[in-house]
Amino acid sequence: MSATEQPSSELDSTKSLCPVCLSLVEAHLGVRGGRVVMEKTCPDHGTFEVLISSDADYYRWALKFNRPGTAPRALATASDAGCPYDCGLCPEHQQHTCLGIIEVTENCNMRCPTCFADSSVGRSLELGQVESMLDAFVRYEGNPEVVQFSGGEPSIHPQIIEMISAARARNIKIVMLNSNGVRMAHDERFVRALAEANVTVYLQFDGFKRSTHETLRGEDLRETKKAALESLSKYGVNTVLACTVQRGVNEDEYGAAVDYAFKQPYIKGVVFQPTFFSGRHPDSDPLDRVTLPDVIKGAASQSGYGLLQSDFFPIPCCSPNCSTATYVYLEDGRATPLTRVVDHEDYMDYFSNRALPDTEYFTKRTSLENLYSASAVPGSEKVLANYCTACDMPPNLGELADRVKMILVQPFMDAWNFDVRRVMKCCVGEITPDCRVVPFCAFNNLYRGRRA
Repeated sequence: MSATEQPSSELDSTKSLCPVCLSLVEAHLGVRGGRVVMEKTCPDHGTFEVLISSDADYYRWALKFNRPGTAPRALATASDAGCPYDCGLCPEHQQHTCLGIIEVTENCNMRCPTCFADSSVGRSLELGQVESMLDAFVRYEGNPEVVQFSGGEPSIHPQIIEMISAARARNIKIVMLNSNGVRMAHDERFVRALAEANVTVYLQFDGFKRSTHETLRGEDLRETKKAALESLSKYGVNTVLACTVQRGVNEDEYGAAVDYAFKQPYIKGVVFQPTFFSGRHPDSDPLDRVTLPDVIKGAASQSGYGLLQSDFFPIPCCSPNCSTATYVYLEDGRATPLTRVVDHEDYMDYFSNRALPDTEYFTKRTSLENLYSASAVPGSEKVLANYCTACDMPPNLGELADRVKMILVQPFMDAWNFDVRRVMKCCVGEITPDCRVVPFCAFNNLYRGRRA
């Protein structure tokens, strides 16, 4: 702390991890200079501070939308060592899994300087293993909504199409493929197979500058991304751009990514993910990192579509400071955000009471909860149908398919900003080969490299 900076005012307490030894330690959240800062002390490694949010007012406001969790249908582990050491899920977990992730391979056809999985060469799963993991997901969830195949680079797995078919055979509604797009740029038959399988591609797309690609990915991938996107467009594959955001690298490209997605019918949304410091990453200052409000402000101010910070709304099924989103309706070159059509706070403030609940109120509230959920995949029938309900529009999903776009900001936690309370309500789960479900942030910090 500088000599002129005021001490923190206490905001909250939680438990976190020592970033050196990963031991569980007490942590305190305080407001300092309008920002939320976490301070924690490890008896062996000293005191650490990390920026949690660059906007304390936003952080406090978002807490109103902390929706009560829904327990999973089945658990895999008992409470023994305590959160986050019993993941599986255990009885302490407060939320079911909206989105299940299966990493089908540790192998990758790139070696990016920034990679939370530290992927290069490693193990791959067999089809039978993936089928068992999918069966476990069905057992825990009943009717899982979304599964995402990831890695490593899942597109290079020789059985990836069969794995996608296995998910479809279990009536999982939405199947996503998380990919760097390299194979899609060079293998048209593979893209055609993805289209036939009705897959949504979650495409790594960090920006438009050569320096962005070289810093984050180690090489200039602009032509590769262009070729991948052309092929995905040709075959009508629903695509979501996934942008890793890093301090001083591509913070000036939020608006360009949003505006590009808005102009391409087959691109259904953009996800911004600030770098979290696990796996391979550059050195960083924990008090100078990109946080969720930074992306909201940047995307709103840079886009040519007149977006406002107030157009973004917290995702309430997880901790509301874990992610935020906006939906827009495009017509004649103009964008109308959903928040300007429906007052979200009227329906989703979980700390206010409604004296006379009615059917219309709960119908609209349910539609908004379905839209602002980790299971909401841009361009899906679920999203379009709930958008219509929220807006009192006729359910003409075909007409809306190219008009409704989503922007999601989704920072993940590392050992520095790890908050046990947020992990306990996490609804994005890593499905492991031994058929457990581990909250994604817990997996990356405590379980990756030790999976069965």
